[in-house]
Amino acid sequence: MRRIVTPGRLLLLGLALVAVFLALVLVPSNEYIFLPDKAHPVAPLVTVSGAKRPAKGGIYFVDVIVQKASLLEKLFGGLHEGADLYPAQEINPPGVNDAQLERIDLQDMATSQTIAAAVAERAAGKKVVVVSKGAQVEEVGAGEPAVGKLEPDDVITAIDGKRVTGTPSVFTLMKKVKPGQVVSFTVHRGKSTLQERIKTAADPSDPKHAIVGILVQPALDIRVPIPVKIDAGGVGGPSAGLAFALEVYQLLGHDVVRGHKVAATGEISIDGSVGAIGGIKQKTIGARRAGVDVFLVPVQNAADARKVAHGLRIVPVKSFQQALHALATLS
Repeated sequence: MRRIVTPGRLLLLGLALVAVFLALVLVPSNEYIFLPDKAHPVAPLVTVSGAKRPAKGGIYFVDVIVQKASLLEKLFGGLHEGADLYPAQEINPPGVNDAQLERIDLQDMATSQTIAAAVAERAAGKKVVVVSKGAQVEEVGAGEPAVGKLEPDDVITAIDGKRVTGTPSVFTLMKKVKPGQVVSFTVHRGKSTLQERIKTAADPSDPKHAIVGILVQPALDIRVPIPVKIDAGGVGGPSAGLAFALEVYQLLGHDVVRGHKVAATGEISIDGSVGAIGGIKQKTIGARRAGVDVFLVPVQNAADARKVAHGLRIVPVKSFQQALHALATLS
């Protein structure tokens, strides 16, 4: 009788299974995976001349590990606690590749650091100077004329050679443009100045109005009286703004934590308001893993944070001042 299963065939089968497993582990899929990262103390990242740090407690910031999911992770997302999978189009803005997205995230982090220092120093009674320097692209709509031409964080300084001093300038200048007309945008992107010519389209809600499909917000030149240095070590995104502001305020001589370990997340605006952020599930797990006493989160994210808090105290806040009050009254 012939032996169907031979040592050689078993070896080939084993090698084939190993090859399949390695392919599942090493080959990236077309989706991204969000993973929790343990919350990090802010103190080593922030420097204010002459400041003294509290003997106990501290401020912690949270981030999310975002990477291309392997085929194995795509098939079995439950391999990691708190993991979430997202298609690429939900992560990368329209017309933006991975390298561009990384640059945008780092720029968002740098902006959030400047705003955090300004909010903290203003709360401490210092004079902060804020001057509008143009209109910053907040979002580019999918399928709109600006896709591939303009990117989030671009600062528009002129339209058809006419100076843009803020968001009202953009609307005023675009009112003079007819749908289908080509418009030249002068933008600052990082350290470069670019000229982008974009053919406009008709506004679906007002066919006589020309658009390029972007949302804009004020681009601000912010100057603080006390120099603040923040080094986030390559972490991108704006969501650490609240944590940085709390740390700077504390270094200016205010006992914010009162011995507690406080994690905080939220995008902070120049008026001190705290905006919603992404990845709240992973960030809550990261705060929990760090053993903090309380986690300050934007009001919009509080309900989702409580779902995975597992005993961690969640405090929703709308503003920097509300965060200070919550910590001042923390038992």
